[in-house]
Parts: sequence; structure tokens; C-alpha cells
Amino acid sequence: MPFAHSSQALVDFARPEILLEFRVVNDGVMGGVSTSRLGVRTAVMVFEGVVSLENNGGFASFKGPVTPSARSAALLLTVRGDGHRYRLTLKSDDNSGTVQYQAAFVAPREWKTLRFVAADFVARFRGQPIAAPPVWFADVQYLGLVIADKQSGAFKVELKEVRAE
Repeated sequence: MPFAHSSQALVDFARPEILLEFRVVNDGVMGGVSTSRLGVRTAVMVFEGVVSLENNGGFASFKGPVTPSARSAALLLTVRGDGHRYRLTLKSDDNSGTVQYQAAFVAPREWKTLRFVAADFVARFRGQPIAAPPVWFADVQYLGLVIADKQSGAFKVELKEVRAE
């Protein structure tokens, strides 16, 4: 279903070199053994891997730079996947000590455009909810996805578009 508002593409998946701007961050940073990778196939970013709960692990994620307009009121994510729960993550910088804002969603099996407003995002630090001011899209510099919540096993999610409206 088309949206009536104008929107701005935040990521161009038609450029294969976009992968150089994104990076994977898995639970190995804390001793876990989950694995994941990013790829681009026919203008679609593919995030796939295996989440393991061994060694107190249990998450796989990626992030990359974005620059939403100061007027952005919502983020649109065109996605399809495996039916697992994911979180769309937003950060104001690349510092590991910075609060992340996360909005949960279930990856639909068919292509679907999901719409997220600021109220959908919960402030988190190292996976735990915290009290913080609401997210302001104009401050966002990094966007990504994370799969966690004790969902072990193989996963795969595809992104066709990420837009701000």
C-alpha cells in the first residue's frame, strides 16, 4: 500500500558497495559464538546466520550509517523474513556506550512495509530497557537490526527499502 507522505531513501541497496558501510556485531564481543553475515542480492540486503545461546551468547546484529531529515516523522522498512522477532535499532553515534533505541517486529514471510514512529522505540543499553528521552529521528546516525530474545538457531531476513517520511 503506498504512503501519502513523501519519503526519503536512507539506504541504497542497489549499490553492492553499500556493504562496506555496514558491519556485523555479534555476541562474540561478549564471548558468545553466534555467527552472521550481510550480503546484497538484486538490490536487497540479506542478513542471515545462526544465533547460539552457548557461552552466555544469544544475539546477532548489524548497523550502518543513515541520515534522516530533521522533518522525519516515521521510518519505513520494507522487509521479509523467517517469522522471527527482530528489533530495528537506532543510535546517535558509533560509540558502544551510547543508548540504542529499538522497535520490535516480526519478520513477515512476504514483502511488507512496516511503519515505525518515535513512540515505537524503547531506549536500551546493552540489551536492557532504560529510562531515557524519546528518540529524535533527526539525531539518528546509525540504523541496524538485531535478533536476540533467546531465539537460537538459523535466521534470515531481507531488507528491500529503508525510508524516512
